[in-house]
Amino acid sequence: MHAEMDNFLAYLAAEKGFSHNTLAAYSQDLLSVSTYLTRKGVDHWAVVQPVHLLGYLEASGATLGTRSKARRLAALRSFFKYLQLRGDVVHNPALRLRFPQMRVSLPKVLSPEEVETLLARPELETPLGQRDKAMLELLYATGIRVSELVELTVQQVHLQVGYIVVRGKGDKERLVPMGEWAGEALQAYMNDGRERLLRQQRVSQVFLNHRGRKLSRQGVWKTLKGYALQAGIQQNLTPHMLRHSFATHLLQNGADLRSLQAMLGHADISTTQIYTHVARERLKSIHSQYHPRN
Repeated sequence: MHAEMDNFLAYLAAEKGFSHNTLAAYSQDLLSVSTYLTRKGVDHWAVVQPVHLLGYLEASGATLGTRSKARRLAALRSFFKYLQLRGDVVHNPALRLRFPQMRVSLPKVLSPEEVETLLARPELETPLGQRDKAMLELLYATGIRVSELVELTVQQVHLQVGYIVVRGKGDKERLVPMGEWAGEALQAYMNDGRERLLRQQRVSQVFLNHRGRKLSRQGVWKTLKGYALQAGIQQNLTPHMLRHSFATHLLQNGADLRSLQAMLGHADISTTQIYTHVARERLKSIHSQYHPRN
């Protein structure tokens, strides 16, 4: 059973361009299912029936959340579709299984005032301060993911015309404007701070750590939390919260969903529509706070 799993993961990497994190999640999901099936005496994918998969989902109910179950079921559907195309199975036993209902939780965002306070924290006299200023400005100005930020190369930055080329999920590229503030901060960092951090090394990524190597995702998280503490932000600030804030503030100021979808790199506009709920809830909160009849 493991050989088919390995072939499937190789197919997703080579043909579909899945990220390392997605491949790792699919690998873990399929390994968990195969372990369960083996304990039940099922030793080949061709004999798996819907009842086996339902049994697995019910058995794992105590340890898996709704979102994890849905992802695991998506992995199974894709896997059996792959086996079906290869002729290894006749039917897809996961095809008609229903996804568990997921409660939609609204993304948390910063207020514009909190964002301004955060962006003012880096000290521009140091190379790391210049880096952090450029990094925070870019995250908020473009809404890119932290994984896209740390992989951003010098060749993907076009300061003269004011946009970056982002390579997102599925290795798809998109153009995202960065605006004047982020452009100026990025220009200052690349002209001065980055050169001082680089120390004549050859690194293509824009954002570097204190050793002149590519900055890690963990490094971004740690840096962001430090500035949040300095700015007095009470929320558990993450890079993705800046992405949410970018999207919500754009909508609040009149941006349309299709443009926002393109900038965020969402394949489906239904993913982008969650931000209309965030904007609506914020308006209700403002009304409740300031209207004299409340």
